[in-house]
Amino acid sequence: MATRLSKEERTAMLRRLRGELVGLEVEVPLLDGSQRRYVNLDNAASTPTFRSIQKKVDEFLALYSNVHRGTGFKSQIASWAYEEARRVVADFVKADLSYETVIFTKNTTESINKLARLYPFRSDSIVITSVMEHHSNELPWRRRTGVVHTELRPDGSLDVEDYARKLDQYRGHVDLVALTGASNVSGLVNPVHKLARMAHDAGARILIDAAQLAPHRPIDMRPHSDPEHLDFVAFSAHKMYAPYGVGALVGDRESLYASEPESVGGGVVDLVTIENAYWRDLPEREEAGTPDIVGVVALAVAARLLESIGWDVIIEHETRLTRYAFEKLGAVPGITIYGAARNSGPKDRLGVIAFNLKDVPHAQVAGILSYEGAIGVRNGCFCAHSYVQRLLGVTEEEAQQVQKEILERDRSRIPGAVRASVGIYNDESDIDALCGWLQKIADGRYTGKYEVRKESGWYVPEGESCFVFEREFTMDPELP
Repeated sequence: MATRLSKEERTAMLRRLRGELVGLEVEVPLLDGSQRRYVNLDNAASTPTFRSIQKKVDEFLALYSNVHRGTGFKSQIASWAYEEARRVVADFVKADLSYETVIFTKNTTESINKLARLYPFRSDSIVITSVMEHHSNELPWRRRTGVVHTELRPDGSLDVEDYARKLDQYRGHVDLVALTGASNVSGLVNPVHKLARMAHDAGARILIDAAQLAPHRPIDMRPHSDPEHLDFVAFSAHKMYAPYGVGALVGDRESLYASEPESVGGGVVDLVTIENAYWRDLPEREEAGTPDIVGVVALAVAARLLESIGWDVIIEHETRLTRYAFEKLGAVPGITIYGAARNSGPKDRLGVIAFNLKDVPHAQVAGILSYEGAIGVRNGCFCAHSYVQRLLGVTEEEAQQVQKEILERDRSRIPGAVRASVGIYNDESDIDALCGWLQKIADGRYTGKYEVRKESGWYVPEGESCFVFEREFTMDPELP
């Protein structure tokens, strides 16, 4: 569709998408007893979906059945849809299925863990990663082999010169480089193809954690003959406007072909005898059991939607909105924004902004925004503790004290920040709502009195355990 529509038509389509957001008009209860439309600025964690995707999923549910080996009409339709989705995902990242495979997983975390378990490391192998990584692109490697961290520049971006030094220092031992495509904390975008060329020159392959990148920027794995080829890419549907949640690991077929599958059971075998099991080829051998069929279809539909809008339109919209957010946030007294400068270009950062207000704990800011402003953000360390501590300038002594308190189940003083993150449906009114409330918080013009719950670190209104959420949603179906 994107190739048949003009940029003006696709821009108009993007504007209409806001009205297509599932849950856009939902009002939520506030501390003063009123209700207000919910403003979602927590897209870096998970995105809502659109009616066009919901409609396509509902259409598929009428034909839903289990995949592979079923001879019934619905099973054949479901099997076709599942495998067609695999092709759509390959196209989405420009993968060549004669070399690469697409393995469906639960999420990016499972994709990276799967690669870590399957990759043919040697006894002296080293993985180079960075201090800015999500824990999902850090902890799996520690379980398999030695890990070396590339340092950061003062603005929180990757120190490419240090990366080059580490590649040279560990040349001959570096089997794999594992780096984020874009930070889920600062929104900073890494030059993945330049980093890939440098990794290949050092005899290593490269994985890009694209969980944060995939909904906002095009991914091009490039041909194997290209020295800037990406060997492995992992990403998640739940950050791409696709409900149900599923992940994808796309990468070099040969490296993922271990002697035995990671998990065994139904679907991974050609033949089982009392004595032996004969495994299937990729990707089936790494998709044990019944997969998330509906989630896979939703991912493919969401990928097609993003491509139909066009990356030029998406980038232009989100860049404009991010610059607007920087401008408005800059007027809030006592605010500190972490990461690159506000005039960064579209190649440098996403609309993911981490900040703090002077003298107000990050968890309290997030709590007030929710309880009084109906604004959803996220706070804390965003599963990137080392990176956040670097950005905040936490000393080693302070970090050790916090570790001690956490082990004693006291999370009330964990260093962190507030994170606001935009999606393709957000507009200036959402930014205005956020900044208006931040101004009130900075001025002390909020009404509630808040107390911190030590075990969770959450700030809640005094005397309130929480709102009675069951009033808004229950598990009781509407019976026929």
